[in-house]
Amino acid sequence: MAPILLNCMGNDHEYIKQQVQVKNPYLDTMEEDILYHFSLSTKTHNLPEMFGDIKFVCVGGSANRMKAFAQFIHQELKLPGNPEEIRDICEGTDRYCMYKVGPVLSISHGMGVPSISIMLHELIKLLHHAQCRDVVLFRLGTSGGVGLAPGTVVITDKAVDYSFRPQFEQVVLGKVITRSTELDEGVANELLQCSSELQNFPSVIGNTMCTHDFYEGQGRLDGALCSFSQEEKLEYLRKAYEAGVRNIEMESTVFAAMCRVCGLKAAVICVTLLNRFEGDQITSPHDVLVEYQQRPQVLVSHFIKKRLGHIV
Repeated sequence: MAPILLNCMGNDHEYIKQQVQVKNPYLDTMEEDILYHFSLSTKTHNLPEMFGDIKFVCVGGSANRMKAFAQFIHQELKLPGNPEEIRDICEGTDRYCMYKVGPVLSISHGMGVPSISIMLHELIKLLHHAQCRDVVLFRLGTSGGVGLAPGTVVITDKAVDYSFRPQFEQVVLGKVITRSTELDEGVANELLQCSSELQNFPSVIGNTMCTHDFYEGQGRLDGALCSFSQEEKLEYLRKAYEAGVRNIEMESTVFAAMCRVCGLKAAVICVTLLNRFEGDQITSPHDVLVEYQQRPQVLVSHFIKKRLGHIV
């Protein structure tokens, strides 16, 4: 797999024209591919007809948030019909939700690497079976800031692991496969430019650290277990900051790695809910948190409208 990883980011012109790739020769031998967690199949659904025009895929942890985003982008693109009546394509399962709004797909992925990994396998196969081209993926989420004020939007430069390395380790048949987590620089810069045009909230480009859990893995002192001191926590956060880390979440490394291997341009855009140097618990009022969570949606909506020519 490593050579694929190193070579998939070739000439930009060729790269953007490529059909979505899957790196599994066995798929070609299957009479039917059941996307079990989406309640979709290549036999029971005409995937090219349903999804062939998709150009933007936006994924986020919360089902409610991704439904709200679908309704929001419906209004922003001024599409016909009532946004309140958009249908969950994955209503046959309770694992994920999926909404199609014109050329935009909005999908929930749950919390953590295992949940988003399952979703990404089936999403990438879906885009491949639907013969989609020139697709950009976005992960929209929330995070803990590292030296940033609450409400700051972080556009990820590199997704890094607990040791601040830009890589994702996947165990396959008892062996560790390491994949790069570098994201598309052009898309990140385009998003930052969109933010400067909006001037609604602070945005920065920085590294995002992905951890295995919300508490111990992120150095929180308020979990059911804690084996370290306040001083050790702050020293770790200082090292993270010095390594370019500006926020912490739980999905970015596998998202970046899988998109890169499969030839998909991708970006991670997360808002900070607190500055981890100042505490561990999220204490902002509910209405403030709701507005914070809308900021990545507003930014990506602006990006999409520019790409579609709705904004000159």
